[in-house]
Amino acid sequence: MSASPLHIAVLDDEPDITQLLAGYLGAQGYRVTQLHSGAALMDTMAHDLPALVLLDLGLPGEDGFTIARRLRERFHCGLVIVTGRGDAVDKIVGLEVGADDYVTKPFDLRELVARIKAVLRRIVPATPTSASATAPRGARFAFAGWTLDTAARRLDDPQGVEVVLTGGEFDLLAVMLQHPGRVLSRDFLLEQTRGREAAPFDRTIDVQVGRLRRKIEADPERPELIKSVRGAGYVLIAAVTAA
Repeated sequence: MSASPLHIAVLDDEPDITQLLAGYLGAQGYRVTQLHSGAALMDTMAHDLPALVLLDLGLPGEDGFTIARRLRERFHCGLVIVTGRGDAVDKIVGLEVGADDYVTKPFDLRELVARIKAVLRRIVPATPTSASATAPRGARFAFAGWTLDTAARRLDDPQGVEVVLTGGEFDLLAVMLQHPGRVLSRDFLLEQTRGREAAPFDRTIDVQVGRLRRKIEADPERPELIKSVRGAGYVLIAAVTAA
């Protein structure tokens, strides 16, 4: 860890859970803020932006998915949903609204820390083991008028306006831009973007591709840049050049 510990915000309505996580994550070298309401989280985001948020969905009187969506619209940070709602539909919705990972209760603390580290490696630029490190350092890719800067972890649209991506979306696009015209399997994309921490939830890549299409395609329902190949995976068909 660096001299300045990474900040993690933990939002859960159960103090026992936030205290447990604060103690364990603190021992791992993180600075932890314990929160118990969406309003408290938004106040923290405005004044002490965390690198990552652990978000419980089951907050009394609050919709956890709405909070997650608000985070994605306003802030750039990692987001891991930690909840007792283990239904597959909830997992898909969680990923759809922008979560980088989805962990169900009860959870193993060591596994949760491994998942947190995996997300942080993708979103903290200074971390040398970031998934985008597979691209040449400082590489910039131009495609269909868009520009992806891997050093700044920034995507600009054809008008030069930044389009905010989650860590998973950024890494997925970076991998595709390194292999234009090649059909990439879901397993390959999962391994390249999440490495050994990849979970056996094969809808993750499909969900992230869907989110990415909504951000870069003129018509996400009829994609022209990222095509599906039935039974094989996905292929980026745009011409890619080094910018």
